[in-house]
Amino acid sequence: MDASELQAVGEMLMRLVTPGMTPKELVKAVRKLHPEAKKKDIARAAFHAIIANADQDLGKSRNLQAFAPAERTRE
Repeated sequence: MDASELQAVGEMLMRLVTPGMTPKELVKAVRKLHPEAKKKDIARAAFHAIIANADQDLGKSRNLQAFAPAERTRE
C-alpha cells in the first residue's frame, strides 16, 4: 500500500471511529471501501491518522490509539 492509499485509509478511519467501536468492527468498515487493505496496512494508517490529527481531533485520535497498537501486535 503506497503513501496516498495509507492517507486515504487514515482519513477514513478518522471519519469512522467512534467510542466503543471494536477493532474488528473498524477493520470490517474499512474493508468495505478498501477490500485489498490488510490488517497491517489498516494499523499503519491508524498510526498515521493519530499523528496527523492529534492536534485537530483529540477524541478520535484517542479512540484510534486503542486500535492501532492492538492490531499491530496481532500480526
